[in-house]
Amino acid sequence: MKVGVLALQGDYREHINSLIACGVDPINVRRPGEIDAIDALVLPGGESTTIAQLAEVFEIHTQIKDRIAAGMPVYGSCAGMILLANEILDAKDGQKSFGGLDITVRRNAFGRQVDSFESDIAFDDGSPELIRAVFIRAPWVERVGDQVQVLASVGSHAVAVRSQTLLATSFHPEITGDHRIHRYFIEEVARPALEKVK
Repeated sequence: MKVGVLALQGDYREHINSLIACGVDPINVRRPGEIDAIDALVLPGGESTTIAQLAEVFEIHTQIKDRIAAGMPVYGSCAGMILLANEILDAKDGQKSFGGLDITVRRNAFGRQVDSFESDIAFDDGSPELIRAVFIRAPWVERVGDQVQVLASVGSHAVAVRSQTLLATSFHPEITGDHRIHRYFIEEVARPALEKVK
């Protein structure tokens, strides 16, 4: 399985390291040929508007959007969740997403940089162990579609969701040293989806 990490802006290096720790040999992707060559994609945390704008500059925005619509497995953390959402609240004028995930997210829902926090939360992957979640100018999910499964919540708001081949978290597991979310993406989301295609 060839897993790419969108390397336009944000903490893509941390995602690369997490995937390596899961036994995957990931590649940085930013060009059309590199997008064509991968089986699955990780969208990192960062600035969602900047990532979307750079994807257009590098002429891969439509390509990624089309691959997602065609069923490519994708995991997005924080900004990546915003980029996967079909609807964005408090979006900047003209802000675009890749879409595909039937959720409504609110940008910077937990507050500004100074409001960043960490919390141990339950993650619905069958393990009783809590997961350390780091929220940095994080979004939250205000609406989930019928086909979307909520995997984790903080208060009344979903912060981790899955819909078939798409996984998104509003927090940053890539900076905690806990690779459970990445392992879940590889083993429970991406690999089964790719095996169905074969």
